[in-house]
Amino acid sequence: MTARPPTAYRLPPLWSWQEFVDRARAPDSIPDGDGRHASTEWAGAGWEEALRLATDGWTQVVPEADVSVAALREHVRDEVLTTSLVPTRDVTGSEVDVGAYLAGEPECMVDAVPQRISTRGRVVTFLVPAAYVNTTPHAFVRNRGLALAALCSAIVTAGHSVEIWSGFCARLDEGRCAAVARVVSAAEPLDLGRLVFSLAHPAMLRRLWLAVWDSAPEPLARLLRNNAYGSAPYTCHPEDLPDGVEGACVLPYLEPADERWATFDSAMAWCRSTFVELGLVVG
Repeated sequence: MTARPPTAYRLPPLWSWQEFVDRARAPDSIPDGDGRHASTEWAGAGWEEALRLATDGWTQVVPEADVSVAALREHVRDEVLTTSLVPTRDVTGSEVDVGAYLAGEPECMVDAVPQRISTRGRVVTFLVPAAYVNTTPHAFVRNRGLALAALCSAIVTAGHSVEIWSGFCARLDEGRCAAVARVVSAAEPLDLGRLVFSLAHPAMLRRLWLAVWDSAPEPLARLLRNNAYGSAPYTCHPEDLPDGVEGACVLPYLEPADERWATFDSAMAWCRSTFVELGLVVG
């Protein structure tokens, strides 16, 4: 077995969808990043369209998953701790509360601090690799994403919660690069349009994730761009998640040579069998 290369480059975790989108919107540190400048045909959407989809969600019909989540029902009354961002006030912080500032209050600065909160029902956490080779067909991305979205929706319908982390992990000559973003929090109602966009639209990777790296400090952004944003394997690992996020189900990255993604039915069959193996649904 080939040893895993060291993670030489890691971005700070992005704890919310808004933080992820804001980071993607941040000014590029290089002039030729693919996030903003790649072709629309390859990315699946233009830059402005990708931002609109990130804000409004991608409206797609998500087939109802014909699965039973009875194996989880015995845990439905459990209280599970999950990590959420909670605003805190102090004399220093990342944002200004204008009302408090104008009122002369010294603690007028606000920071979003990760805190553990109680959530009803079982929380199922997924880490989904977002990266794949540049020849991957749009249909493969869509089929895998819609199948995952259908099964996640079934878990939520059963009275539980899902937490979805998207991971960009790739191989570079100098070692691995890694970044993760929480796109769905267990502490908020399920936004199906956002879930579908983040899992099933190629612009999630080819616009937003590449833009996140394009806005990194210039030496790192240039390194990624000059190395075509890394190469396979695009495997994510539990250690790529921030401290306090435990027990995540880490899914394999999408490989275009794998015909299981060629149709929605074959993608759904594979995702269902994987969820059965993980004990999330009943076969």
